[in-house]
Amino acid sequence: MLCKYGTNRVIEPIGVLPQAAVKLDNSPQIHANELLIDVISLNIDSASFTQLKEEAGGDKGKIAEKILEIVNTRGKMQNPVTGSGGMLIGTVAGIGELFPDKSLKIGDKIATLVSLSLTPLKIAKIKEIHADIDRVDVEAQAILFESGLYAKLPDDMPESLALAALDVAGAPAQTAKLVKPGDSVLILGGGGKSGVLCCAEAKKRAGVTGRVVAVYHLPEDGERLLANDLCHEAVQADVTKPLELLEKVLQANNGKEYDLSINVVNVPNSETASILPVRDGGTCYLFSMAVSFTKAALGAEGVGKDVTMIVGNGYTKGHAEITLAALRENPKLKKLFQERYVRI
Repeated sequence: MLCKYGTNRVIEPIGVLPQAAVKLDNSPQIHANELLIDVISLNIDSASFTQLKEEAGGDKGKIAEKILEIVNTRGKMQNPVTGSGGMLIGTVAGIGELFPDKSLKIGDKIATLVSLSLTPLKIAKIKEIHADIDRVDVEAQAILFESGLYAKLPDDMPESLALAALDVAGAPAQTAKLVKPGDSVLILGGGGKSGVLCCAEAKKRAGVTGRVVAVYHLPEDGERLLANDLCHEAVQADVTKPLELLEKVLQANNGKEYDLSINVVNVPNSETASILPVRDGGTCYLFSMAVSFTKAALGAEGVGKDVTMIVGNGYTKGHAEITLAALRENPKLKKLFQERYVRI
């Protein structure tokens, strides 16, 4: 029986959706409601790639071995430690007769906007690992379900630039919807790929009466944020030391608590640092896949904070368009992305 959500591809355990499955059928013979993709590159989720890199001691060969082991075992690229995946770009290689989008053609270049943690994937060869941008060039094939989200790659920017942005499109698009004029916004992980996009979007939406403060880890990240006018102030702090961070970020906001915090870090144990600086009645948007939502919920209770906590969702309506528009509108942001995240 065909299923729009791909449950007919689930091998173990039967009855769950593909994201929750331990193993998927990754055979490239498509069903009538599926799309076959010749994969060019995988963009591994930042939390996942960081974990893989640390486990391998930075050795690219060992990272490649681990990726192949995961995909060969599970039929998809889902890190068993973080549970997260990433996304891919590739060309359309086959279209099932019942696949709903009739505008697609064989050879169209697309980026999938659903997680690799639910995407059937078969890798023939890992060609190159770009460890600094979490990107893996491959010879591979993937399956997109009828319900799967994707975007045709735009023709007004390099595909590698579009891939870098679309990989994290949910975060800046959700930021655009959450930030209101006059808001004070704290962005943890502001120096990373999703962080700079969120900073740009928050600064735009908060307007002249708002304030955006970015927390970063590496000194050069802070310099880039300020040099490119992506925030009002940048603070170097350890997100795993919440009291130290609290003192620094409150000082950066003239002693006031924040209306909204946005967590896009790629390391664990940042939950309390996201909650403490936010005022009662404020909002914590926990986008990072390294966040434990149990820790966040109990942490807020433990410190007596009445804040709204939003689970990061990689999809919101218009997220691809919002994110690509941010690059088109902001030449400094686009140049930063090209310099940091584009590989030919």
